[in-house]
Amino acid sequence: MADIQRNLRDTLACVEQSQTAPQTGLLCVLQARLVAVSKTKPVGSIQAAYDIGQRHFGENYLQELVEKSRQLSQDICWHYIGQLQTNKCKALAEVPNLWAVETIDSVKRARALNTACQHRPTPLNIFVQVNTSQEENKGGIPVAEAETLCRYVLDDCPQLHLLGLMTIGSVEHSGRIPNPDFQLMAKLQADLSRTLGRDLELSMGMSHDYQHALKMGATNVRVGSSIFGARAPKV
Repeated sequence: MADIQRNLRDTLACVEQSQTAPQTGLLCVLQARLVAVSKTKPVGSIQAAYDIGQRHFGENYLQELVEKSRQLSQDICWHYIGQLQTNKCKALAEVPNLWAVETIDSVKRARALNTACQHRPTPLNIFVQVNTSQEENKGGIPVAEAETLCRYVLDDCPQLHLLGLMTIGSVEHSGRIPNPDFQLMAKLQADLSRTLGRDLELSMGMSHDYQHALKMGATNVRVGSSIFGARAPKV
């Protein structure tokens, strides 16, 4: 537990040091949001991070998210960062302190989640996931279709709040500076913020590249192993 708390403090310090002040067309934030990715980690590990102030946590698996949300404090802000299945939207929307879904990549999924959120008192934050690397095995909408999906959420999904865009960069590009995936997303975010007339956040960067992502304009980073250690295989 002490290791987790030390790692979290170190990561928060890196977030603060790595963030570049927004230039033009980007959301003005004092500090980027750190989402501690807690998938496969026990409740005790999450509690250790919570105890020193961490509130945003990310989960990939619906059942894990449901179970952990019942056991932990209700002021935790949960981010669902796994692949969204339309038949699981109802169960996901029933998590009262679900703060954001970061993996909306089709009109079908947006529609299903919007319907599932009818009972929620306020619109649910969502990120539109973009496949910047054009990898067939990776989720996300093609760059050319991102505006259409964003407009659908804005115009036809009153129970959803379009918070921003998200991407998972390719392994091939992960060691490149600047990262082409991050460059593409920064341009897309600026273009769509201008076209849609609203500031969009940018969720990109994980344990191995979040510091570079922040320099490229990320406002939301998803960090797991740097905080909690290597994940055990999902069984």
